[in-house]
Amino acid sequence: MNTQERIVIDPAIAHGRPVVAGTRIPVAVVVGSLAGGMNFEDVQREYDLSLEDIRAALAFAGAQLDEESFHLLPAA
Repeated sequence: MNTQERIVIDPAIAHGRPVVAGTRIPVAVVVGSLAGGMNFEDVQREYDLSLEDIRAALAFAGAQLDEESFHLLPAA
């Protein structure tokens, strides 16, 4: 799956937040909806997205996490 075709970042759309192509639906909303208990079919229906759009949003979010570096904070 090519997330570049399904996820866009454009300063003129949603203040440059990553969104599903052709919509104003942020990737964070898709991921948050799934994390909040909605299933794929619920998200499809609620936001008028395809399964491929939802999978691309998850793939994009996962790729972003892979690029982050995490550091443990010292215990207080």
